[in-house]
Order: sequence, then C-alpha cells, then structure tokens
Amino acid sequence: MTVRVGVVAGEPSGDLLAARMIEGVREREADARLMGIGGPAMARAGFEAWHPMDALSVFGYVDALRRAPRLIQTYRDTRARLLAQRPDVFVGVDAPDFNLHLEGQLRSAGIPTVHFVGPSIWAWRFERIHAIRRAVSHMLVLFPFEVEIYREHGVPVTYVGHPLAELIPLRPDREAARRRLGIEPGRRVLGLLPGSRESEIRLLAPRFLEAARRLTREDPELLVLVPMVNPQRRTQFEAVLRAHPLPACRVLDAVPGGGAADSQTVAWPVAWHVMEAADAVLAASGTATLEAALFKRPLVISYVISPWMRRIMAWKSGQDAPSVPWVGLPNVLARDFVAPELLQEAATPEALAEHTWRALSDRGHSEAVARRFLEIHESLRRDTRGLAAQAILEVCGGRPA
Repeated sequence: MTVRVGVVAGEPSGDLLAARMIEGVREREADARLMGIGGPAMARAGFEAWHPMDALSVFGYVDALRRAPRLIQTYRDTRARLLAQRPDVFVGVDAPDFNLHLEGQLRSAGIPTVHFVGPSIWAWRFERIHAIRRAVSHMLVLFPFEVEIYREHGVPVTYVGHPLAELIPLRPDREAARRRLGIEPGRRVLGLLPGSRESEIRLLAPRFLEAARRLTREDPELLVLVPMVNPQRRTQFEAVLRAHPLPACRVLDAVPGGGAADSQTVAWPVAWHVMEAADAVLAASGTATLEAALFKRPLVISYVISPWMRRIMAWKSGQDAPSVPWVGLPNVLARDFVAPELLQEAATPEALAEHTWRALSDRGHSEAVARRFLEIHESLRRDTRGLAAQAILEVCGGRPA
C-alpha cells in the first residue's frame, strides 16, 4: 500500500532538509507519495508541490503583514487538501508559526504529525512547549541537547543530527578552495557574511566594511570575500560598498565551474567556498555561524536589529533577551563563548576589527577553536536522512495519533 506523506517546508534551509528526508523515505518506500508545499530541492527528489515554498517566505513582521492574505489563502487550501486526502503522516519542516498551527488541526483530525527542526524554545518563548505537545506526535531535532527538553515534557523525540554535518567535510581543504576561487597562496583571507536579508545588509554591512577597512591597516594585503545569496542582495551590498569603499574586496554570488567542490557530489553554496578558503569569518548570527564552525574557522558573530524591531520581538516573546547566554549556534552547542558575540551597541567597527584580527592572526587561538568545532561537528554527524525517514515511517504505523 502506497505511503502518503504530507510535507510543508517554507525556507531554503527547510527545502534542503526536506529533500534529504524525502530521499530517505523513498529508499525505504520506493512508491511513497509526498505532497504539500516545498521548493526546488524537494521537487528534484520527486515531491508534488501544491504551492511553491515562496508562498511562505516572509522577512520580518512588516512583510508578514503585507503578505497576510496570501499566507491565509495558502494555509486554508493546504489544510483542506490534507484533511480531504488524509495522508498517513504529516511532516512540518521548520516554519513553526505556520506548521505548528497546521499540525494541531491535523492531529485533532486523527492524522499523525511530525515536526522536523525544533523551534528554539531553549532560547525564546519556552511556553510553546505546551502547544508543541498538543500538536506534534513526534519531534525530530537537530541538536543533541534538545532531546532532554522534549522528553521531560512528554513529547516523543528523535535526535537525527544536522544534515550540514554530513555535507561539510570533517577536514576542509583550504588550499583547494583557494585554487577554485583563484586566490594566490599565502594571502590572508577574511570571509565577510553580513546576512541574507535586506535588513541585515542594511544594518550590518556598513559596520562590517568599516571593520574590514581597519583590518587592512594591520595587513594591507588582506583579501575580503563577500558571498551573496542572490543577485538582489549583491546589488544592495555593492551600493553599501560604494559608500564604504574597500579596494581588496571581492563580492561573489557564484563560483566558477558551477560550485562543485572537489570530490563533492552536492553543489555547494558560494558561502561554503568562501568559508573553506578563509582564515577567519565575520558573520551575522544565523545558520552561517554553524557553517563556519563546521568548516573549523575562527569566527566573530554579530547582529543588529532596529529599536522598533527589538520592541516587537520583546513584546511577542515576553523576553528582553534569550534565556541562554549565547546567541550564536556554535556557542550554544559548545555551552561557551568559543566565538565572540558582538550584538547591538557592542557591534562597533572598532570592536569588530579587534576581535576579527585575533581570529585572523592568532594561530594558537585558531587551532584551539578548530579543535572545539571538530568536537561539535562529530557530535552532529549522523545519518540524518535515514534516521528522519525511519522515525517518520514508524509514526505512520502508529495511527491513530
């Protein structure tokens, strides 16, 4: 009997994660039918998309309000189809605001639900655990410390590891990356990652560029590489660069040869080539910081939001700050400030330059950081695809929820 799996993924990271899960399901159930909302990677894995992933992609509260009618229409249509077709299991991949509400309604109707990627309740809005317990039949988490949280609150949970830990090599090849990017041997390289959203580029890029300009006083030959997620963000960044000129700065939104790293079957995003080539990384807080850690690069983490956005976040979460002392994922996983975090008013060009210069120039520091990051990498390296697929198919056999 054909296994039917409803899936909703709402961002590029969720698309990649869901695609690997789909591959794992199909390895076990070749004729499985997977349907719902997804992106291009899921489509390549044989997914039937009712709506494109872009239908759920919003950037901040203002964008969410502007696109509310389309979001509501997409939600209602997806819910109606799922209730009519009654899949054997529904899998919500990240996108908690959309998926947890949908999962609650589906589970109430007797459809088992799996949520893939635990919301960061360990940092913000822990009270969501109660809604999760009502909505989710089984939780799949990416980080080992999350298991205890869900078990203590009666939510069945499986730790599946992080897929990035499978895709990024345990021992990156800096010299091969530099050959791919045409960088002469021996030159000091800084990877500058000011984020992928309009607000991040607007608020962080000027500070990052001013910090990099100060670093060139220490090393006039310093090469700064800036990967951009798409041509729109590149255009925006280059406008900032004209206002804060930095001669030895290369902006990249593609890699010559299509982006395939040596001996890798999966095309890498341009940021990975930059991280592998870099001596150190200055990055906006987010997934990029975990990627830099997996590439074993010393890094400095920064983030700035507007006062207005800060008030909205505090109002929505009921918190002025996270309930853990760390913001960056590498530090959360290490339970330590392995990478400096310069946030809000502390993110001055002077402070950013000071901490980044240490990351670039202190070999003992770099080696110690690399050892810590290798431990993190090994802890996250699991058969994510297979473990996720196995748990999902086991939930299929557990109806009713």
